[in-house]
Amino acid sequence: MKSIQNIKILTLTAAIALSALSCTNLGDDMTNNPTPIDFSGTYSQEDQMGRPAVNTVFTSGENKDLFNVTIPSEQNAAFQSMFQTNLEALSPAYSQPGDQNALGLDAAAFTGVLATDVLNVSLDGTTTFYDGTNVLTGRALNDDVITVELLLIFGGEDFTENPGLSDDHVDMNDKAFLTSFPYLASPW
Repeated sequence: MKSIQNIKILTLTAAIALSALSCTNLGDDMTNNPTPIDFSGTYSQEDQMGRPAVNTVFTSGENKDLFNVTIPSEQNAAFQSMFQTNLEALSPAYSQPGDQNALGLDAAAFTGVLATDVLNVSLDGTTTFYDGTNVLTGRALNDDVITVELLLIFGGEDFTENPGLSDDHVDMNDKAFLTSFPYLASPW
């Protein structure tokens, strides 16, 4: 009986030793001979969302897939008029000719900005979706992007029009963001 137990202990010890040796060698291989990333193959764009909710709200159902695969430099020409029609039908803040949002953009100018669905990034200034001064210069994790979009769509020239439509009432993340990389809040 003791010899079977000794064999089990020796087998377990050998397995642990081999595992430790394998881990060390694996680490050395990964450091000295990294496996190159393979970018060969065919890739296709399925979705884009530089500005959350823009495609969802302003692209008519039958055109959503086309919008998603249209390169941003061609989106304005292809979709701005549809965006404007949908904005004017959706928002009472643009019901009169010449109505503008808080950025001073009328329906045509605003939908021209929205139809090119990219996330702009300021390389030398504040990175924010909107902070009262800076507009669409990027997006920080704590930016209330949907409320900003609702304000620009429904809030009129000074954000006071249509108050019931101008806020999603989700004012913060449900968990605090980290203060160091990767910054995202840990999962529940």
